Amino acid sequence: MAPPKSARTRSVGTKLSEEEYALLEAAAAKCGMTVGEWCREELLHAAGEDGNSTATPAPATRTATPTEETLLAEVLALRTILLNLFYDLAQGQPMTTERMQELIAKADAEKREKASVSEAVEKWAILAAKQEPL
Repeated sequence: MAPPKSARTRSVGTKLSEEEYALLEAAAAKCGMTVGEWCREELLHAAGEDGNSTATPAPATRTATPTEETLLAEVLALRTILLNLFYDLAQGQPMTTERMQELIAKADAEKREKASVSEAVEKWAILAAKQEPL
């Protein structure tokens, strides 16, 4: 372990369950370190202090890229179309060109709103639970 570049005067803390703390103890012991030393090294590595950042923002604070939002929007639109298509077929309704165009138009109109990343997971769960037709 390299000597500190400057005096360490700041502290970071968190609450853990007994099971979580035991995991940290075991990981630290494998490296021959105390829990505090191991945590410091892992945190600094994750933050990129050694030039090899493994940091990925937490899902709640991470902003999706335009590509991710587009992909999610398309997946959600496809899911909407398929669920409604299967629902209609299960009800014995014939699938007409007009109905298919209606399903596509409705899915396309809603896909950007559904793909809003801040609410996407919640909306996905609600849609999956409901599985209601258009």
